[in-house]
Amino acid sequence: MRPAILIHGPTASGKTQLSIDVARKLDGEIVNADSMQVYQELKVISARPDEAEMDGIPHHLFGHVPAGERYSTGQWLEQARPVIEDIQKRGKTAVVVGGTGLYLLALTEGLSEIPPVPEDVRHEVLEIAKADGVRGLKTRLQVVDPEAAARIDDNDRQRLGRAYEVWLATGTPLSRFQNRRSNPVLNPDEWLGIALTPPRAKLYARIDRRFEGMLMEGAMEEARALVSLGIDPELPAMKAHGMPWLSAFIRGEIDAATAADNAKRDTRRYAKRQFTWIGRQFPFWPRIPSPDPATRLRVVSALYKEVDR
Repeated sequence: MRPAILIHGPTASGKTQLSIDVARKLDGEIVNADSMQVYQELKVISARPDEAEMDGIPHHLFGHVPAGERYSTGQWLEQARPVIEDIQKRGKTAVVVGGTGLYLLALTEGLSEIPPVPEDVRHEVLEIAKADGVRGLKTRLQVVDPEAAARIDDNDRQRLGRAYEVWLATGTPLSRFQNRRSNPVLNPDEWLGIALTPPRAKLYARIDRRFEGMLMEGAMEEARALVSLGIDPELPAMKAHGMPWLSAFIRGEIDAATAADNAKRDTRRYAKRQFTWIGRQFPFWPRIPSPDPATRLRVVSALYKEVDR
């Protein structure tokens, strides 16, 4: 079976274009590893590739989950496993692409078997975060799970909240669960990982331009449709890049310029955290700093020849 190619990088770094170029050159099929591109209703806001971009190349696990559902890493892994195996059995190259590093980590290192967290515990942690702020949440986590607290960024409310709710629900630190992983889907000799690391100034400028382009392509209309569904604002789909600020504008709480500026700012901050994730979690993955598509394709092709022997 041909080794899989895993493409990771910060948002707006050109992962989609590279995945399509690689799949076309190496007779591949693309598997989504982005936690927002799984949602049906988030086509524009998640920058999901359209039919023209796909260029006839099979794409898997894109837009198959209703926005009103909570979709987990475990669910993705369960669905990705047979898809990747099927691609490989047919003699093709599985190109797994996305900005959700946890998906790729689970694929290559296994998944922690964490029990489900009851909804009442989720709401309790949400109220704590609202009352004490992200700093208060971090302080609480430092007491019960210092290992997880040290690993999670101070401003990452979602991951801090996740770690604290696991402890509240189980009495066991999240870090302890994470140290006990299931077997990976892909063994070390069955995949090649690539991290895109373009210059940050250029990436941040591209993030701003892309968001403006999204607005022209219908992001506001997409946000209005989501808000009209009455979906719980704490569900992942409602926290997609820009969605909280577009929702606030739709509710009349802020003006359009403020919504756009805040959405761009938060997306740039998210990209910064993704750079940090790459450095910590994927220290040995080859980096491609060049933003040039042709250069990226040449590098991936050369590296793939080394592993596909």
